[in-house]
Parts: sequence; structure tokens; C-alpha cells
Amino acid sequence: MTMEFDHLSRLVAGGRLSRREFLSRAAALGVSAAAANALLSSAARAQGPVKGGMLRAGLVGGAATDSLDPATWASQVPYTMGRCWGEQLLEVSPAGEIEYRLAESYEASKDAKTWTFRIRQDVTFHNGKELTPADIVATLERHADANSKSAALAFVSEFETVKADGRNVVITLKEPNADLPYVVSDYHLMIQPNGGKDNPTEGIGTGPYKVVVNEPGVRHVGQKHEGYWGSDQRGHADTIEIIVMNDSTARTAALQSGQIDMINRVEPKVVELVKRVPGVTIRNVPGKGHYVMIAHCNTAPFDNNDLRLALKYAVDREEMVQKILGGYGTVGNDTPMIKGYPLFDDDIEQRVFDPEKAAEHYKKSGHSGSVLLRTSDVAFPGAVDAAQLFQQSAAKCGITVEIKREPGDGYWSDVWNQQPFSMSYWTGRPTQDQVYSIAYLSKAEWNDTRFFREDFDKLIIGARSELDESKRKAMYRQAAMILRDEGGAIVPMFNNYIDATTAKVGGWVDDPNGELMGGHALTKCWVTA
Repeated sequence: MTMEFDHLSRLVAGGRLSRREFLSRAAALGVSAAAANALLSSAARAQGPVKGGMLRAGLVGGAATDSLDPATWASQVPYTMGRCWGEQLLEVSPAGEIEYRLAESYEASKDAKTWTFRIRQDVTFHNGKELTPADIVATLERHADANSKSAALAFVSEFETVKADGRNVVITLKEPNADLPYVVSDYHLMIQPNGGKDNPTEGIGTGPYKVVVNEPGVRHVGQKHEGYWGSDQRGHADTIEIIVMNDSTARTAALQSGQIDMINRVEPKVVELVKRVPGVTIRNVPGKGHYVMIAHCNTAPFDNNDLRLALKYAVDREEMVQKILGGYGTVGNDTPMIKGYPLFDDDIEQRVFDPEKAAEHYKKSGHSGSVLLRTSDVAFPGAVDAAQLFQQSAAKCGITVEIKREPGDGYWSDVWNQQPFSMSYWTGRPTQDQVYSIAYLSKAEWNDTRFFREDFDKLIIGARSELDESKRKAMYRQAAMILRDEGGAIVPMFNNYIDATTAKVGGWVDDPNGELMGGHALTKCWVTA
């Protein structure tokens, strides 16, 4: 009884058990109402952050090729570890609002072309250097360099000038952009000493943890940065550790045994089993993430739009949502947009599985023989099964899909954005402009469909400076239609973020910006016992 009662108290302290449920379950254990209420009061006092201890995460999305350079981050392990040691000027809250980080305020000119950011004082990097506006300027310059391989290049290349002015950083844009606060919140733009120009892979930032172990593809460890300016909000544990566990079964087993405290990407097919593990809580959060099949529009045979349309009509989206997501998601419509974006247009006709249309476009394409699709367990949970479902539905349309299962280590460096037809995922972004800019503009470093369209580029760039929301919405609708009918992204489904934590984890807050609280679980959560 003592162990069960202790477990209940931890659930209360972590905010995962209501007062009514607590009292009811305490009574079932033979505990008096007076004693239960006394413990409840104690638990209530303990709901705030608890300092100390170690938080450990077992994550899929790590490889030997990972780097600490924020410009290169493309998967979950470097992204989550980066949230621990680095910070941006601004962030996006779980409610979708802008939060101040290294900038303590900002203001814009009336035409949204000139933005002034007031930089926080008394902030130090892990190497003891004091943060200055010059570090912000240098960071943005590095990512904006024409030779940069940064995924943020598509955003920051629109900067005309970036200058330090006393405590301020002033950004002047080539064209107005009302979404600039969201642009500088991009996770690639972690502020580094001298912008990372000296050594971008050092992993030195202003975040709550400093990197003490960096073994790409194996493990990463961070220790509390004693001089962290925001210690009342983040960095509660003394130590955080990420263990790379690309195998779903291994992650689940490690969580169940207590080897780790949280995992990402619980496969929908095992959610009900994981729910039965004592002390484990499933964290199911709808968001803007989506699973995709990516075809390079400039590479045969995918340079033929009829073939791309044939493949789009050959997907049984409803079947995938039910069998791969287990209902934890919704069908996609071959665009990266979903309800939840402020200027989303929901009157675009939903594409459905249509063997007749698929066969018609396939015949018009003139293609014969098989189509090779590359996939891996790390592409997204259930990606191999999803490829097989697609193979089966395509066969009903007279299309032969050959599947090549690739190893997880190296998938994000050797297959994604390299091979002409592969499976992948996107976490979504706070605004439509960010989504389109990072993955669909012709010059985007992460234009993984090789979609090069001048008219599309003009639409997106023009929408940035359009302050009339109705006109801007119409422009985004046109852009979505172009991608839906001519782009190289097959988007069969939008996924919920499904993570899991043990009773040891307190402070969890659902965040639709991404899995593991938008990457912040290790910095915002604490050890309850």
C-alpha cells in the first residue's frame, strides 16, 4: 500500500491526477480523508519545479553523422539536445504566441521592414563570455551567408542589413514581413559566441545545460549551467542525458524498466500496451507534423507530373491513418497545411484513393516498370508498414512499387534529401510562410522535393509583405493548390505527437509545436522524486 500511495502522491505532484481521483483512490487503499487531504496539501505545495536529479530520454532520430552545428540539425536528437544548450532571440509558446528569450522586447516599423530587438543583459555563454548584440549579428550573418548550408538560409537571406546599435539589434528587410518574430524563433538560429563563425560545432550557447558528452549516434549529456539567467523557468535537473534508441521496441523496454524517463515517437500500434505499464503516461498531442513520401521533381521518372499525380491518387489515406496512426492523426491532402494555421483555407477538395484516376495518369506518364521507394524505421513510426500499404494500394492501380528498407544510421544524411523517392516527416512550423520557405522555395536548402517554380516563389515572397489578411489568405490558397496538384510531396497523413513519460517526470505541458514539448521536455520538466 505504501508504494501505491507514494505513486499517487507523485502523480499529484506532477499534475497528472485530479483531487477527486486522488481522494477516491486513497479511500480504496484504506487511507482516511484527513490523512489524504494532508498529503494532498503537501503535494500541492510540491507542484512547483523540483531542483536536482537526472532526467534521461531515449530518442529515435540520432545518427553517427549528427553535428552540434545548429545549421545542420535535421532530426530529433540534435534538435532536442540543441534545445538544452542553445537559445534563440524569441520562441513560440505552446499557445502559438511569441515568448522572449535572449531578446527582452522588440518593435517594428509601420511598414514591417525594420525590426529592433532589445537584447537581454547579464547573460553568459558556457565558456564565460558575456552575450552581446554582436554575437546575435554574427549568428544571423553566418546563417545568411550565400554559401551557408543552413536550413534557415531561406529565411535570413531576406535580411538587407543586420546591425548592432547599443543594446539593440536592428534588422532591415528587403521586403516587409509581418512574421519576422516567428522567423528568428527558428531552432536553427541558436545564438553562439561570435555567431559560431570560429567553431560552430563546439556546442557553446546560453542555454540551461552545457555539453559534457557528445557521442553522435550513441549518447549526449548536459550538466547544469550554473550561470544560467533563466534558472527559475528551465534547467531544473542537475544533469540531462539523451540515449539514441532508434529501435521502437528498445525504447519502450527501456522506459518500462526505468532505464530512461521519457521517450519520443511511441508507435500507435503499441500505445494501448504502453498505457498498461505502471507509472507510465502516454502524452498524445495533435499538432502540425506530417508524414510524407518525397519525390524529386527534377529527377526521372518523377519529373513527370502525371506520374506524381498517379502516385498521389494511389494512396489510400484513410487506411494509413487507421492502420499506421491507429486513429492518432488525420488524412493529408498533398500540402503541408492543416487546420490550425491562421490563414488556412479549408475549402480545398480532399484528394482520395482513386484507382481509376491513378491508372489514367500513370498511362499518360508513359512510365513502365517499377518505382523505387526508400524507407526506414527512423523516417517516422510505422514508415516501413506505411510503405507496404502504399505498395498494396498502388498495385490495385496497376503501379508497381519496389521498397528498399534503409538502415537508420545515416538515413538523414544519405537518403533524405539525396535519393529521388523516399519517406520522411516534417514537424510543421508556426506560420505558413516558414513552412513554405524552409522546404518549397526554389533556393531553400531543405527543398527536398526539388520543386523549382518561379511563380510559386513570387507568391510566397509576395504574401510576406501583404498586410491585408484576406489577400494573403488567397495567395496561400493558390500556393497550396500548386503544391497539391504539381508538387513532389505526397502527404497522406498528419500525425499526433505521441511521447511517454514515467512517474519520475514532473512539469509536463502539452505543446503542439513538436514532440517532447516542442523539444523542451528535458529543460522544462523536473525530477519529482
